Amino acid sequence: MFDLNVYIKEKKQLINDALLNIIDMDSTDRVTRAMLHSLMAGGKRLRPILCLAATEAVGGDPANSVCPACALEMIHTYSLIHDDLPAIDDDRLRRGKPTCHVAFDEATAILAGDALLTLAFQVLSSPPSINDLSPLKLLEVIHIISRAAGYQGMIEGQMQDISFEGKQLGLEQLKGLHKLKTGTLIEASIRTGAVLGDGSTQQIEQLGEYAKHIGLAFQVRDDILNVEGDPEVMGKAAGTDIDRGKNTFPALIGMEKSKAFAKKLVSDALQVLENFDTKADPLRAIASYIVDRKK
Repeated sequence: MFDLNVYIKEKKQLINDALLNIIDMDSTDRVTRAMLHSLMAGGKRLRPILCLAATEAVGGDPANSVCPACALEMIHTYSLIHDDLPAIDDDRLRRGKPTCHVAFDEATAILAGDALLTLAFQVLSSPPSINDLSPLKLLEVIHIISRAAGYQGMIEGQMQDISFEGKQLGLEQLKGLHKLKTGTLIEASIRTGAVLGDGSTQQIEQLGEYAKHIGLAFQVRDDILNVEGDPEVMGKAAGTDIDRGKNTFPALIGMEKSKAFAKKLVSDALQVLENFDTKADPLRAIASYIVDRKK
């Protein structure tokens, strides 16, 4: 029987080891220390793990996806560093540790985020990432990730999140906001893994649909945890969404309907995977984990 806990532990170790091979853990450089402070703070590594799992689901070798998976985690971490800044969410705690601008200062945090974003594309285009991949395939991956992380994806979602504070959105508007803010990078992680695993066009599109469902489910669960989660378990404060007047699913449709909606999204994601064999079991288990997680 598939054991998700064992799978996540193994993949996290693989990603962490690879990240430490990319960035010098012993560096005394201030920006590097700030990058490592946030990058190695003990995150879930969900996006890189999804990338590796998608490669496996289409029958590919996950070794080809390790460096791109690390790049995805760098982009995710950069976005968290910048989101935590006083100009945006002004958070003091992330993953149970002081946020980057608290541990260092605002200027260093901004530069650390910039450095991680830039390094991600350095990694994506460097020889260790390429292995036996064709240049066109690597270019496709870079296009997928850069589009998801850019002004038509994650950044636009963050901009909407800020702009709509204190204003009530409709349900479809809220879904659209979070599909951009959270969902696009999750979808990019899965599509990247499927492309690197030589998935067929049909497989890549099906996994893209799976990703859309779990990406939104992830955000719904985040909204729920911000209301009823344990700060000690989450490693960050609860109740901040209400304080900032943010649009959330519990605020709009209520807690019980939000929980039911998250479960429906997971059910839809699992249905998309019906044509995949047991190699997609990690993706199936991760979908369920997303709505059951405590942090």
